[in-house]
Amino acid sequence: MRRFRWLLRRLFGGAREFVRENAIDPLPIRHGFRGYKLSDLRADAGAGLNVALLAFPQGMAYAAIADLPIKYGIVSGAIAAIVAPLFAGSRHTILGPTNATSFMLFASIASFAAADRLFYLPLLVLFIGLLLTIGAFFRVAELVQYVSRSVVVGYITGAAVLIIANQLDHLLGIQLPEEAAAATKTFFTILQGTFSSIETAQWKAVILASATFLLWYFLNRRLARLPVFAITLVIMSVTYELLHRYAGWNLATFASFSIADLAPKMPQISPRGFFSDVSLLIGIAFSIAFLAALENSVMSKSLASRVGDRPDVNQDMLSVGIANITASVTGGMPASGSLTRSALNFSSGSVSGLSSIISGLLCIGGLLVLGDYMDHVPKCVIAMLVVCIATSVINRHHIRISLYATTQDAAVLITTFVSALVMPLNIAIFLGVGISIILYLRAASQPYLTEYEFSEQGELREAGEKRARPIPAISIVHVEGDLFFGAAELFRTQIQKTSLDPDLRVIILRLKNARHLDATSVVALEEMVHFLRKLDRHVIISGATKDVYRVLKNAGSVEVIGRRNIFLNHPRNPNLSTRHALIRAQELLGTTEADIRIFYDPNTQKK
Repeated sequence: MRRFRWLLRRLFGGAREFVRENAIDPLPIRHGFRGYKLSDLRADAGAGLNVALLAFPQGMAYAAIADLPIKYGIVSGAIAAIVAPLFAGSRHTILGPTNATSFMLFASIASFAAADRLFYLPLLVLFIGLLLTIGAFFRVAELVQYVSRSVVVGYITGAAVLIIANQLDHLLGIQLPEEAAAATKTFFTILQGTFSSIETAQWKAVILASATFLLWYFLNRRLARLPVFAITLVIMSVTYELLHRYAGWNLATFASFSIADLAPKMPQISPRGFFSDVSLLIGIAFSIAFLAALENSVMSKSLASRVGDRPDVNQDMLSVGIANITASVTGGMPASGSLTRSALNFSSGSVSGLSSIISGLLCIGGLLVLGDYMDHVPKCVIAMLVVCIATSVINRHHIRISLYATTQDAAVLITTFVSALVMPLNIAIFLGVGISIILYLRAASQPYLTEYEFSEQGELREAGEKRARPIPAISIVHVEGDLFFGAAELFRTQIQKTSLDPDLRVIILRLKNARHLDATSVVALEEMVHFLRKLDRHVIISGATKDVYRVLKNAGSVEVIGRRNIFLNHPRNPNLSTRHALIRAQELLGTTEADIRIFYDPNTQKK
């Protein structure tokens, strides 16, 4: 019992020390207004207005994708946009419901009854927020750096194409049946569902959407400093209202709602009990939390790179976590870093996180005031503006770099992009990450082995193919690279191939530049030692670093190899351990065939 308490104290003490050493700023937004000017406020206000006019209808669309009432999406976008900047390190990322998280949420709770979806949603969002918040304090977001840039580029490009495809039915004025709308979860099923109902397309929607694009393009080219998105939306909404009233145009608009529909819902525990609810929801929460952390990190890094910022991904992860916790008690759905709204916020000239707060406050104002008037905003206009923004996040320069840098990068980019089109986005991103890790391990698991020898002047050099060994019975093999589990078999195979020389009696493994030994590589080394001993041959290790020796000692392999057969690296003279290994090799052979001389590096003094 005493040992158990000691172990608990060690664990909690270590966790407390880790958190203390990796402290996260509780309110980083206070540092974002140094030197803030009135012109910056105007820029943030314009960006906030632009984002709000996109976030409001987008929230409804993403709630519909998740098969939830539209108020959940609007509340999530408003609350997350207000809360997240208080804790985020990034000043351009906008949080709220996204295409990816909405698709994942729908796929995860599709089997739930309609009433159960609304009952469990607050608790699910709370779990997502808690996982992200805890992960931020333990620096889990830093693991996202192991997701390669090619995965990010492929994911962003695929998600942008998916967003564009998802707007086609609104651009064409097509009314999709409910079953078709529920089935459109990938790029090709979206196209199939859209064009299977192409006969319901309305030329009036196409004309209005085309006019929206032309107006947006003109204003963006000539009056880029103005809130182009907001101006375009207002002008086209007024245009549609005039056409509706005087020309009889009748296109799809957003459904209206009242203040009475906005009652917050606190998380509740089902009659089956808390642990039963945890078992039901924790897997879904983990998947959505991972995707939300990745999306937010991708957007913050992508936008920060354009202005030279260095965002703290753990700080940003904390903002996503707290935003979701807040959304869970105010009636929202899962929030993440928005691809289109973040790009719009950046392109609109945002200076600080205040633009996000302004957009959230405007969305709340829209909830309270505009709910009854949403039937005046045509869906085809919003759809075209969403398409315009989505195309701006497709970075052709980064795509070209990923395609032509290496074949591995090209394979990861294409795999992630194609997967985003043919699979749910959560599977696509996991597949892209998996492929990139596999290709990395494949490249890293090829250690470089070459035979070395001492020259007549006592300098260590690579052995020439046409030169005989000074001592034919001794081979010095220089090992460089990672010797983790992926490289173990190749390492063993190459050493055994070297040992086929009938004159060879001793192999000196020079491990000065060998790294990352693990259990698999240690087992392979022991098996190789036993194999060579059966052939009356010996293995000596020279230049072992402290890390390599620690692994061998902890695994009990020092006794297997022999303490007298292991020589540690000397930093001031890296070749000295190899000299000692050669002397030991001659002892094993019972000979002194060569005068072993070695020079200090980098000096020319003999020892």
